[in-house]
Amino acid sequence: MERSHSRASSLPRISLYREIASRQDIAAVSSGMLHFSCLGETPVHQLLDSVKSLSPRERKALAVLLKRQGVNLYGVTPIFPRETQAPSALSFAQQRQWILWQLEPHSAAYNIPLALRLHGPLNTEALRRSVESLIERHETLRTTFEQQGDESLQVVHPAAAFVLSVERLAHGQSVQDYVDHEVQQPFDLQHGPLLRVRLLQVADDEHVLVLTQHHIVSDGWSMPIMVEELLQGYQAISLGREIRREPLPIQYADYAIWQRNWLEMGEQARQLEYWTNQLGEQQPVLELPSDRPRPAMRDHHGARLNVELDTVLLSRLKALAREQGITLFMLLLASFQTLLHRYSGQDDVRVGVPIANRNRSETEGLIGFFVNTQVLKAEFSSQTTVADLLQQIKYTAVQAQAHQDLPFEQLVEALQPERDPSRSPLFQVAYNHQTEARNEARELAGLRLEYQLSDKHTAQFDLTLDTCERPDGLGASLIYATDLFDASTIERMAGHWRNLLHAMTGDVQQRIADLPLLSAAEREATLQGWNAGLKVYPTEQCAHQRFEAQAAKTPQAIALSLGAETLSYEQLNQRANQLAHKLREQGVGPDVRVGLAAERSLDMIVGLLAILKAGGAYVPLDPDYPQDRLSFLMQDSGIELLLTQASVRDRLPVPAHVQCLLIEASLDGYSAENPVN
Repeated sequence: MERSHSRASSLPRISLYREIASRQDIAAVSSGMLHFSCLGETPVHQLLDSVKSLSPRERKALAVLLKRQGVNLYGVTPIFPRETQAPSALSFAQQRQWILWQLEPHSAAYNIPLALRLHGPLNTEALRRSVESLIERHETLRTTFEQQGDESLQVVHPAAAFVLSVERLAHGQSVQDYVDHEVQQPFDLQHGPLLRVRLLQVADDEHVLVLTQHHIVSDGWSMPIMVEELLQGYQAISLGREIRREPLPIQYADYAIWQRNWLEMGEQARQLEYWTNQLGEQQPVLELPSDRPRPAMRDHHGARLNVELDTVLLSRLKALAREQGITLFMLLLASFQTLLHRYSGQDDVRVGVPIANRNRSETEGLIGFFVNTQVLKAEFSSQTTVADLLQQIKYTAVQAQAHQDLPFEQLVEALQPERDPSRSPLFQVAYNHQTEARNEARELAGLRLEYQLSDKHTAQFDLTLDTCERPDGLGASLIYATDLFDASTIERMAGHWRNLLHAMTGDVQQRIADLPLLSAAEREATLQGWNAGLKVYPTEQCAHQRFEAQAAKTPQAIALSLGAETLSYEQLNQRANQLAHKLREQGVGPDVRVGLAAERSLDMIVGLLAILKAGGAYVPLDPDYPQDRLSFLMQDSGIELLLTQASVRDRLPVPAHVQCLLIEASLDGYSAENPVN
């Protein structure tokens, strides 16, 4: 303790506070670390040494002082190891996992599994000691969680001897059955352990090592760290050497404390302001067409569909990314959001994207739950082109990268989306991209290792797209909620995504709305095959007359529905009749063309039926079309009357000779009887 207070004894605490607070160069930051320079009598690095000597409470007081100068002390100083092993605060990501586990303690949705098939003579004792060394090195692997009043705490337990038992297959059980069963077993976060290690002996020279962790102590980035250290330890022990590694600078619990302090000193407010402005007050829910109604509660049952994309397509995608000045990740995200837009018909599409969130050098080699989730949105209009979308995604992704540290949990708390136990908050679909595969076979100390994949999958979201660049092309997979989707639906969706990728590499000036979704075979079936029936339809009645007959037959049945609005057949027929009589009063009849410019609404159908009932011909006009295009259509079609809505009338380039009528205008006094024509 004397060493840590040596600097403080020569520089009183209050003097230290004032000196650092007065220094302007402390705010010069690069890659999260301070540029040290000497101004005045005391170099900045000496000041930071003095900061290290402070107790956590004194450091917090100094941080509050510096915050007034616009400096976040925790952002420009290293992450310091905590002074005691007492139970400490959870990170924000852990806090959410802790709450989720308390709600569903028997769920395996957040298990992270890894199975290695080991071919060759296995040194079981070397493996046991390597696992023991791994657990001793990383505190998260011997951590449990507890609730003390309103406070959630993580408890790090002392390292202990590790026992590795060798198991054998039960009668009639396959290796795949064993792995699938193991990874589906829930964890007890209060009592642990939160790393399960199982060794299955298949034959004398063949074993399967199954490692399963709970997400609260690990993430996807941690898995390669764990495997690499485990294999290095096994190699060293097998060769009779000591395991030599650089000591870890900090442990995960140190990061959790630092994260809370850093965000509290201004970073949370800065990043939260960006995300609330970016996502707005309304949080749309993505409604993909599903094969079954959504259950009241998610059960996380899922399946995976692998999608292979060849090297030719990958080369074309990379070329397009280079031309547009974007990354392959941005291009693939844009293609996925395009698919979701086309499937849902929604113009605001939001996708959850996980990021490693290891910007600090101290965190690079740690096993722990660092991963964060960003919500990236894409906005579509009828005129959005491929090039427009790619640049929009680029800007969104770059801005998100600059504000990547705000914990997703705090964003949910700030935006307060409507809680729905059947859906995840803020986004319902996720996308994850890796630049290199992490499941390649390896040779080690007389063993050949290969990854054993589980057939059991949990679906944390409705749909997740995973992509990974490989030497032989682009590997992709879709994980989907089996409560919602059939395998055939996801296979069809994967084909449509592949079609979009091919189309996007063509002309980037194409409108998103014009990109071909269907394959040639699907188009043929839709246009020809399904219409090749021999059924004879009535020809003696017009479409509106057939509708009138149905209205007479089932007057109270629902004819139209949009959101909470509905119209029965009788209501729709009567409103269309009244408008038709008004149109006839304006001279509409045979050979008279009437423009119809309306947003998607019940009124649009009322207007269409009314024009037919009046004996005229309707000319559909999309109010979202460019002004020049609308002007040309109105002139070229020769319309004499325009049916529209107040919400769009002012943005329509109506020719001077064309009269406008509002569909929603009062129709009092007009007959509700069917017009005769």
